[in-house]
Amino acid sequence: MPTTPSLLLVRAAHPRQAIATAAVLSAVAAVAGRPLREVGLVAATVLVGQSLLGWADDLADRERDARRRPDKPLAGDRLDPATVWFALTCALLLVVPLAVANGRRAAATYLALLLVSAVGDRLLHAHPLSFVPWIASFALYPAFVAYGGWGGLGSPTPPTVAMVALAAALGLGVHVLVALPGLVDDHEEGERSLPMLLALRTGTPRLLLLAGVWTAAVVAGVLIAGRSVGLS
Repeated sequence: MPTTPSLLLVRAAHPRQAIATAAVLSAVAAVAGRPLREVGLVAATVLVGQSLLGWADDLADRERDARRRPDKPLAGDRLDPATVWFALTCALLLVVPLAVANGRRAAATYLALLLVSAVGDRLLHAHPLSFVPWIASFALYPAFVAYGGWGGLGSPTPPTVAMVALAAALGLGVHVLVALPGLVDDHEEGERSLPMLLALRTGTPRLLLLAGVWTAAVVAGVLIAGRSVGLS
């Protein structure tokens, strides 16, 4: 039975990453004591924003994915690029008012995060500075949640320095873990991202272990900091 265009569109949005990110940030908002409606707003904003990034990524990487991941909907010509562009445009028109509903500071933070993620990764993903957009975008997540509110009325309280630093460190760990499965293809195409350079020095199995330990330690640090200094 053929897959419907709507399901293919969902696949092109990188749904696992979108749902995981939305779930984590809405959980952070809940633990920070935000009302249920604000938790839901955080989840909706992030889900739309991450879907936007997923579609933009698959559109930009269509030719590259055709060589490496022909199973992806766009790369395998099973999904019309015009359909993805339409969905991306709708998501962009939706994410702006959703972000603004969290408050002006939160909106500026989240929209800047999307811009850094989309443009920074596109420019640097094959270079030694590939970690920069990951660290920068993850460092903005605590500010988005800390400044958030309801109906455009956000909070003036900034995030704690500890949470921003830990979020940035988490971005580095996630970057390496996400990059690991594609390092063989990256090497064949001459890419030299930070994970590639690290893997060439340590070997992929050891890098996987180191990145896993790093990420787990950072997550533990986030939990400890959340109980001691708090989000904001």
